[in-house]
Amino acid sequence: MSAKNSLRQGGLALWQRVETVFDAFFGTGGNPLRHLGALGFHFVWIALVTGIYLFIVLDTGIEDIHTSIEYYTHEQWWLGGIMRSLHRYSADGLVLVMLLHIAREFLYGRYHSFRWYSWITGVPVLWLVYASGIGGYWLVWDQLGLFSAIASAEWFDWLPIFSDPATRNFLPGLLNDRFFSLLVFLHIGIPLFLLLALWVHIQRVSQSDVFPARSLALGTFFMLLVLSLAKPTISHGKADLSVVPTVLHIDWYYLFIHPLMYLTSPAALWAMAGLFTLLLLALPLLPHPKQQPIAVVNPPNCNGCRRCFVDCPYGAIAMLPHMDKPGHELARVLPDLCASCGICAGACPSSTPFRSVDKLVTGIDMPQQPVGVLREEMEHRIAALAGQPRIAVFGCDCAADTKQLEGAGTAVFSLMCTGLLPPSFVEYALRSGADGVLVTGCREGSCAYRFGTRWTEERLTRQREPHLRPTVPEERLRLAWADGHEMSHLKATLDDFRQYLQSLGADEKRLRPYTPRRIAHHG
Repeated sequence: MSAKNSLRQGGLALWQRVETVFDAFFGTGGNPLRHLGALGFHFVWIALVTGIYLFIVLDTGIEDIHTSIEYYTHEQWWLGGIMRSLHRYSADGLVLVMLLHIAREFLYGRYHSFRWYSWITGVPVLWLVYASGIGGYWLVWDQLGLFSAIASAEWFDWLPIFSDPATRNFLPGLLNDRFFSLLVFLHIGIPLFLLLALWVHIQRVSQSDVFPARSLALGTFFMLLVLSLAKPTISHGKADLSVVPTVLHIDWYYLFIHPLMYLTSPAALWAMAGLFTLLLLALPLLPHPKQQPIAVVNPPNCNGCRRCFVDCPYGAIAMLPHMDKPGHELARVLPDLCASCGICAGACPSSTPFRSVDKLVTGIDMPQQPVGVLREEMEHRIAALAGQPRIAVFGCDCAADTKQLEGAGTAVFSLMCTGLLPPSFVEYALRSGADGVLVTGCREGSCAYRFGTRWTEERLTRQREPHLRPTVPEERLRLAWADGHEMSHLKATLDDFRQYLQSLGADEKRLRPYTPRRIAHHG
């Protein structure tokens, strides 16, 4: 293992343990570390709403802006002051979750193959967020805003792009209202470009998670509101070009670059920013595991039901007119977008193992793990189980290692993603001799393919098509989501399930055995 991968795996193990601690307090649905992308959008919405209010009520003249801000900060603290504080703290929160989001995606290795587009388009988002935030401090036009504006001008003066140094604009008597018109234009224009960049960033992600769960959204907003009341945002003294401030309270989320520049040099800061950007852009080009074969459509078995199209996490399925069935549609896989997850095969109604064909061929399937091969393997291995109770375990290659659960009374089937499992396979396993079925995979927010866990749970709880038939006894099925480091939790769940099945008895509410009658497949 390379040093980079070793470091990444070590960091991932630590991250997952911290996520587990947060799960205990917030649950997986409300765990902020599992929903950083959605939380980032939540902060964007708060900053936009509060920013629109501030733009409407503030005077933007060079002599009026600071007075106007001070009025709304202190005299109208119950609205304007809270709005200003929410605007500032939501912007800080955006930087925090954005950097954590980048770190998390890197640790999970989600920056290459079919994910390269989302990673690359996320890089401009990073710098647009910083440009928006820094420009906001200029607009306040207090001593901190003046310091930031001059430091930024000195930084850009190092580049040979201006005929006259930008810092000359800050000489006494040169600034006027047109300067603030420019600042307002930038502080409105850059966030608009940010929204465009975010839209581009999520283009290859189906059903993008841009709104966190209600509990997480409300909890986060309440936290910002309490922070705004407990420590409201206030200005430094009015900007004065003839005064050198002795104390400035830096917002280290955004303005750390200014002390860093003065500690080093403008050239060094440009070098660090450039190298960091190039590193982010180069990550998808570095050696990484080869992507697995993509999904394959079998036209004779595709009825154009669109379930694969709806369930695909990355929009890799397109529906086109069927070549052999007028008036019907045919699924088509877009190679550049396919994640090779198999969720589409789990959604296909023709993936049922109860089809009376000698060779099961489904409408859409994964060449490296065909549904027909899974049926044959399941039949043989369940028949070979010994003892009572006999349990079939369906797991995920990206989650806890289910192969460690293999035993005389346990048959384990590890899938590339739990989402590949058609619900009918649970019933088929019970009718083939299993006393119970345990389905496991990544926890919510950790699924390598976004919706594998969610779609599987909704299918098995009869909330999503294709769903588990009502005749299947719920007590014979157990769901247990466990990430890679939670093997002990999964083993304990299996032991508990085994004891529960023993208490039920072998014949109570068992499904009738299924005797397959196979005919030759000619499709």
